[in-house]
Amino acid sequence: MTDRVTAPYGAWPSPITASDVARGERRLGYPSVVGEETWWEESRPDEDGRVTVMHRAGDGTLTELLDAPWSARTRVHEYGGRSYLPIPRRDDKAITRYGIVFADFSDQRLYLLEKGAKEPRPLTPEPEGPCALRYADMALWPDGKRLVCVRERHDGDGSAVSRAIVSVPLSGRAAEDPGAVRELVTGADFFASPTPSPDGRHLAWVSWSHPRMPWDGTELRVGSVDGDGDGVTGAYTLKGGPTESVLAPRWRDDSALYFVSDWPGWWNLYEIGLHGPAMALYPAEEEFSPAPWRLGTVPFCVLDDGRLVALHGHADLDVAVYDPETADLGPVRTPLTGWQTLDCDGSTVVGLAGAAGTPQSVVRLDPATGTVETLRRALEDLPEAGYLPESRAEALPGRYGGTVHAIVHPPANPAAAADGPAPYVVWVHGGPTGTADSRLDLEKAYFTSRGIGIIDVNYGGSAGYGRSYRERLQRQWGVVDVEDAAAAARALVERGAADPERLAIRGGSAGGFTALLALTGDAFACGVSLYGVTDLLRLAEETHDFESRYLDSLIGPLPGYAATYRERSPINRADEIDVPVLLLQGSEDPVVPPAQASGFGRALAERGVPHAHIEFEGESHGFRKADSRRRALEAELAFYGEVFGFTPPGVPGIELVTEPPARTEEAEDEAGPAEEAQEAVDEVEPSGEAGEPAERAAPAEGAERPAEQG
Repeated sequence: MTDRVTAPYGAWPSPITASDVARGERRLGYPSVVGEETWWEESRPDEDGRVTVMHRAGDGTLTELLDAPWSARTRVHEYGGRSYLPIPRRDDKAITRYGIVFADFSDQRLYLLEKGAKEPRPLTPEPEGPCALRYADMALWPDGKRLVCVRERHDGDGSAVSRAIVSVPLSGRAAEDPGAVRELVTGADFFASPTPSPDGRHLAWVSWSHPRMPWDGTELRVGSVDGDGDGVTGAYTLKGGPTESVLAPRWRDDSALYFVSDWPGWWNLYEIGLHGPAMALYPAEEEFSPAPWRLGTVPFCVLDDGRLVALHGHADLDVAVYDPETADLGPVRTPLTGWQTLDCDGSTVVGLAGAAGTPQSVVRLDPATGTVETLRRALEDLPEAGYLPESRAEALPGRYGGTVHAIVHPPANPAAAADGPAPYVVWVHGGPTGTADSRLDLEKAYFTSRGIGIIDVNYGGSAGYGRSYRERLQRQWGVVDVEDAAAAARALVERGAADPERLAIRGGSAGGFTALLALTGDAFACGVSLYGVTDLLRLAEETHDFESRYLDSLIGPLPGYAATYRERSPINRADEIDVPVLLLQGSEDPVVPPAQASGFGRALAERGVPHAHIEFEGESHGFRKADSRRRALEAELAFYGEVFGFTPPGVPGIELVTEPPARTEEAEDEAGPAEEAQEAVDEVEPSGEAGEPAERAAPAEGAERPAEQG
């Protein structure tokens, strides 16, 4: 090892480049297993984020099942979830061979790819409008002739959205005969986890309706299946309600189910029969499931011997085995500390997991021995360990004696050093009902290896710490989260780790909203918003159906809380921001439309606040293209360099502007919907108060583009 060089924080030489982060890291998802065969989803950053399905045979042979342009990605709820399912098929020798059913991103139809087939064939009808029929959360019916799933229908201009649980024949006849897709369950706004009993006589599912989100209140329901399987009758609620979140039903046998419920304040494991009360299996102040943002996550699975393999913990979920005979939850000792989802066939268990020094990986787990076999890693070539932060979970002091949970990622570089406290960036996760964990994230290492520390804050409202911690944010979004972010930064300043003059805050989506509001205080020297919310009234008017009533609990229902919406909107508090801001936005974002960022940029420019606004063509809510991710990372690092006074080597500079772009006719039209929405609310509530990284922010803004991606 050579002597360490002394260089300013932020300018440390690092082998981790933005291209490494953008191109080198795959996104893995939703592993499935049958015997020695394993499948999972895998993104292709170099192919604009296309998602394929990978297959690993018992001898270790890897096969990519879907060639371009096929992309296995569902848009249900816009956030999607599991988009494929292995399907057993019998050949003329009665040998079972597995194909896959998947939702294709381009049209959202379901397709069946038989083993050995050259092309998939459609299973569902062509919709009347683009992507108007979407499918997710598939399960195979016990007879093997059809599958059951959630279907989302978009009628007319897409403003009318409805959902149902449907059955789809695997014969393919529904591709030409829409009537062959049978509606089994309707009557709620949302559905998840359709799960047929082993004998096929019952169907269990989870449902909820506006204005609730799935972590607020859901119902576990069950019904009897008609003899021909074309309908469900006699449906009733087994567990759940407006203030109880029930998730992930799994049949124990033909007459009883396991599930997760937060009835005691934490998502714990339960068992219930078709009649009678539910029984808690292992009461604990831990979560046995991550927040249910995406459909198809499996937080526990049932082994053939009756035991359960389950995830549990707080921000980081570990894996354990629960034995119903002894009521013991036995830890499975593995080197992995951040598990995300599981699957099993009754004997073999696979999962998606990582750790602070281990990238996200598809792994095979032996519950008896704790042996983990890595089948695929998101990163093949890791940087030297010394360039990765020694991440640690901490409980930091908050306001009024409260606790703020956070993951601290200190600067780390074996070849460089600097004097004094380091600059730190507070990262604010999205959601806001999300969670930041300590798994290896090369994006964070890109900054920490250059001398910029990160505090990943699980502010009040985050999942992982029980219902009461989540509910700290009820009607307090924009208050509690902002206070917790500033408190976390102060805590590191007080211990001498962070430089009080070089604190930044950044966040994506809901986290961008928090970051921008935090800049109205005096804690941070600058901020970065990635596709962040800036106008709450406009968001309530324009966002997608899944989150269209989310603000009822976070802020309050309209029109009664219109004044609070105005008061909490960063767009209305831009006159309180005097520090530089970087706005990064996708041009085709259906969740937080592009006009939110462009409008905020103009508000800053009108006051002469230094800022940059970079819009990424063709990107949605989250950047998937390798080039977009690279440019965004380099722009963010250059931005910190501009504000904190260092020059990052090998990174293009960024120019901050203080004047608005020229207004065009298109830009004037862009402002129209927001003004109209404001006027509509005012009528109801009259008393309410209130490019490359070096490109010069955004040039004249164009009209908002239609969204194609969730």
